Amino acid sequence: MRARTENAPAVVLLSGGLDSATVLALAKTLGYAPYALSFRYGQRHSSELDAAVRVAKSLGAVRHEIIDLDLRRFVGGSALTDDAYAVPTSPGQSDEIPITYVPARNTIMLSVALGWAEALGGRDIFFGANAVDYSGYPDCRPAYVESFEAMANLATKVGVESHESSTRFRVHAPIIHMSKAEIVKTGISLGIDFSQTVSCYQANPEGLACGQCESCRLRREGFAAAGVADPTKYLHP
Repeated sequence: MRARTENAPAVVLLSGGLDSATVLALAKTLGYAPYALSFRYGQRHSSELDAAVRVAKSLGAVRHEIIDLDLRRFVGGSALTDDAYAVPTSPGQSDEIPITYVPARNTIMLSVALGWAEALGGRDIFFGANAVDYSGYPDCRPAYVESFEAMANLATKVGVESHESSTRFRVHAPIIHMSKAEIVKTGISLGIDFSQTVSCYQANPEGLACGQCESCRLRREGFAAAGVADPTKYLHP
């Protein structure tokens, strides 16, 4: 997974949470010049974007862009983008997609990342999909990542004109098979200050986590399983 050439540009989706911070650090460690991409998509709070700014700066992103794309206006249908739904504070059924799933969010964001990567002359996109300790989102599965990569090489000038695998687009999901504890350990080994990150679905404007939502639960259990002190700032300790 090393960069095809040292300091090759790679676009990294950066939410400001634990997972995406680890992916950004991994991309840089692998020899890429990371271009961080975040979205103000109508999510419940902006503190995760404040966290993304901190993380991008501390981990040395070449450039960090925050795109305004208000999914709340025309997508909704999720507890993260529609105030008609409450953020759940207990795990749902293992075979159901939770109400925190945002319709087509990863597809939309990856499409923007693809456009930026092609314009930069890059061939690599990184994002923090995880299929182990995750909430059951369909766009976090290995099959989805493989399908988007295939589409990227069908839908772009670069993909159509590339006749060798070494010059085609690659979509990297380096933590997709890791447990949350493994992600925490990897991030610590890369020198990430996880106190800068915000994972909570409903953090307050200061970035204090609720400690009750599914994202908070997975994060807290990950630190505990990794044997690492949880640096998360909680609204209700």
